[in-house]
Amino acid sequence: MLLRSGIGIPTRSIVIPAMFHPTFENHLKTLERQSLYRSRQINAGPQGIHVDVDGRRLVNFCSNDYLGLANHPAVVKALQLGADRYGVGSGSAHLITGHCSAHHALEEELAAFTGFARVLLFSTGYMANLGVISALLGKGDRVLQDRLNHASLLDGGLLSGAQFKRYPHADLTALAEILSQGREARQLVVSDGVFSMDGDLADVPGLSRLCESRDAGLLVDDAHGLGVLGHHGRGVLEHFKLGPGSVSVLVGTLGKAFGTFGAFVAGSDQLIEYLIQRARTYIYTTAIPPSLAEATRVSLDLAQRESWRREKLSLLVQRFRGRALERDLPILESRTPIQPVLLGESRRAIEIADRLRRKGILVMPIRPPTVPEGSARLRVTFSALHEETQIDWLVEEISDALTNS
Repeated sequence: MLLRSGIGIPTRSIVIPAMFHPTFENHLKTLERQSLYRSRQINAGPQGIHVDVDGRRLVNFCSNDYLGLANHPAVVKALQLGADRYGVGSGSAHLITGHCSAHHALEEELAAFTGFARVLLFSTGYMANLGVISALLGKGDRVLQDRLNHASLLDGGLLSGAQFKRYPHADLTALAEILSQGREARQLVVSDGVFSMDGDLADVPGLSRLCESRDAGLLVDDAHGLGVLGHHGRGVLEHFKLGPGSVSVLVGTLGKAFGTFGAFVAGSDQLIEYLIQRARTYIYTTAIPPSLAEATRVSLDLAQRESWRREKLSLLVQRFRGRALERDLPILESRTPIQPVLLGESRRAIEIADRLRRKGILVMPIRPPTVPEGSARLRVTFSALHEETQIDWLVEEISDALTNS
């Protein structure tokens, strides 16, 4: 038995059964050999267009802080005042003593923002998708998902126990055929609003019409659209001029464009009441700190009032795409702040990202299984706080790196 230095607490060496050792070691070596090994990096400062990573100051082109609100002084102040009032932790789950007035006010404001009858807060977007899909579906039901959906949506479908089907990306003809095969079952179609690795938009109007014609439900996860798309930032529904009645369930996150943390589900009054009773990832977890809810109330207000952030973001995207096409960069068709540069092989993506880092630019290489085999890429993202000169510099450096790799 060992003693931890200075505190006198007896500890034991961690013993891992021998049967696991080869599994861990072989798997890690395989990932390294395939250029799929992932490493964490340490950011020593606040989120922003500049980050201090591993001792170097870099220009950040890989954050989801699209509106530049994560370190906004008013949002930081609201968090501090919330902590003064409520303390740090919420102390319990929402259904015990963890649901505070700050949470309740944020839910009501998010409902007004999205136009839905009610909203329910979740601790993370992953938990929201797991909880909602598994609560709505079970054995005998069917869940149909776009092939490029986020992992949390796929995992929610698998966890539900429903028959799980994936349709080719954005292929409504294929989806219609799959729907026709299950007319006797309850069916839920699930799609991202903005696809997180490609940056393209789901055909939400087409999905809505198809689901209505087949009496199927439609869940849209608009994690990367809310705050960014639409004049008021209401996401893909506003972008397509659709109302709340066009989808059965809307999922949104608070840790991207809104710059804070957590997630929510929007829907009818009955849906939200049902989820309060049945969504396990809501019932059996601690509520987010009330101070975070207070911070989000401020960021939500800023996101709506300061439309210049969305306008500037759109201009930056246009500038990047124009410069990138002039340089023949292999970009995908995306009009959102997610601008993938397709490179194909994982090793090449790592090499290009390393070259950019040496120049002072932080862009992360995205590799399988996050994206399909042979489609490794740089996932470039923009913030409203970036400047045009930084966009031009980024394009030049990517172009040079590709030419000299």
